[in-house]
Amino acid sequence: MIAIIDYGMGNLRSVHKACEHVGLDAVVTAEESAVADADALILPGVGAFAECMRNLAATGLIEPMLAGIEAGKPFLGICLGLQLLFERSHEDGIHPGLGVIEGEVLRLPSSVKVPHMGWNQVRYGEGCPLFDGIRQEKNFYFVHSYFTKPSDASVSAAVVEYGRVFDCAVWRDNLFAVQFHPEKSGAHGLKMLQNFGRLVA
Repeated sequence: MIAIIDYGMGNLRSVHKACEHVGLDAVVTAEESAVADADALILPGVGAFAECMRNLAATGLIEPMLAGIEAGKPFLGICLGLQLLFERSHEDGIHPGLGVIEGEVLRLPSSVKVPHMGWNQVRYGEGCPLFDGIRQEKNFYFVHSYFTKPSDASVSAAVVEYGRVFDCAVWRDNLFAVQFHPEKSGAHGLKMLQNFGRLVA
């Protein structure tokens, strides 16, 4: 079973429906025990970084989620669910994140319209199983005002260009996270969720 983590902020319904569409056994849950017992985890997110961190802490879901990552369970972060994995964000001040990935979250440059909203081509590197069967430079759907900057370039799984080139997917062992929304990205996004499901199986 895949636990879609519900901390009161996120596009939970669309993520759940997309998982169901590709045949994944997924449930939306805010229960610590369900997150702890799940075979895999999905952390969606929409909203402000600091508020999301407060909600995660208040629900008691940080500990079982981090324990699951440490135990090697497949994990997928989506949009803000990617950014929360980093050490800190510069959104409305400087706020600590989960610290799973070294690096920070920065605002998109003022030279482009913010938020970055719409379809953009994604270029991915070799080997990341999330992109199996997806042709290079396909369009995925983005809605965000901040981007991630990992300290370790080796975790980068894909990049996109909007005002500058930045990482839009990271991958380290069982940990996967993307800035775009696979659940809103048509056939390519559904294929990505299907690939994640194969990792769980």
